[in-house]
Amino acid sequence: MKLRQFFKLAGKVKLDKMLTYAKDISVKTGKPKLFILADMMWCALRYSAGYVDYSVFEFYNIDGKHRKTYITRGINNEFIRKFNDREYWHLFDNKDEFNDLFSIYLKRSWLSFLSSDADTVFDFVKRYGKVISKPRDASCGKGIIIVNADEWNDAASLYKMLEENACGVLEEIVVQHPLMASLYPHSVNTLRISTVANDSGVYPIYALIRMGNGGKFVDNLNSGGMAAPVDLKSGVISMPAADKNAVTYSVHPQTNAQITGFSIPFWQEALDMCIEGARVVPQIRYIAWDIAITEEGPLMIEGNHFPGHDIIQLPAHSPDKTGLLPLLKKHLY
Repeated sequence: MKLRQFFKLAGKVKLDKMLTYAKDISVKTGKPKLFILADMMWCALRYSAGYVDYSVFEFYNIDGKHRKTYITRGINNEFIRKFNDREYWHLFDNKDEFNDLFSIYLKRSWLSFLSSDADTVFDFVKRYGKVISKPRDASCGKGIIIVNADEWNDAASLYKMLEENACGVLEEIVVQHPLMASLYPHSVNTLRISTVANDSGVYPIYALIRMGNGGKFVDNLNSGGMAAPVDLKSGVISMPAADKNAVTYSVHPQTNAQITGFSIPFWQEALDMCIEGARVVPQIRYIAWDIAITEEGPLMIEGNHFPGHDIIQLPAHSPDKTGLLPLLKKHLY
């Protein structure tokens, strides 16, 4: 790791949080807190791993041979800078630009809030009865709200509320495939499929399914959801789901639906959509796609030019304590 990367990480360290992580790990493992802190610093220097990486990947239980197989925060950042041209990031960051560019794959109606007046917005909401409002450039499910037409009687009040909630786009609500809803009906349970493009083509390199939990209508791990790996060849969920607290589920706690062994409908079509989408902006070579499955087939929710590195390497899904860095390098270089 280059020293400048280390100092970048060091400059962003929140010491109080780092100490809290070290204390919790010390209690969990019985290892001295000072030892944990020293090991955290070593992992930052040697593997570009922040203290959150150290905790999430359970580096305190992994030897150096296996630690170096992980895509850590610093390494992921370097991949993004090297393989995803910054001049094109806005096409994925801004939801109105993304929806316009990838409209053929959305397969639902949407409206740019920033380009619409109050009456246009009001008419759109009334037409569909219930729509999703998304901030223009937020991530991790933050700022997403459901807008119910029955709760609004005038255009000005609705427009003001959306403006105060930093609305970027309004979208027709996705109705997922009944089989996908059987896992958990309150959120659209999306697939996270990552593609890598090189001189010989576009390749899916991993896939997950994310599910909501606790009555919430989003499936993001940072909002209480869970994720499970999906076999790329068969489209079958290959391991139990895990949440951000490392709790695993082979059966969904709210629906009692069997997670492990579940077969994703329209799997090949979903893969094909991601491969086609990856060719739209060739300057962005490493993309994580969020795909929903409906009764008519897959549709695109969004694409991420800054794929998360933690959700794809959770300890529950890495029984051999091996990360995905070798796989990513194989396709990017």
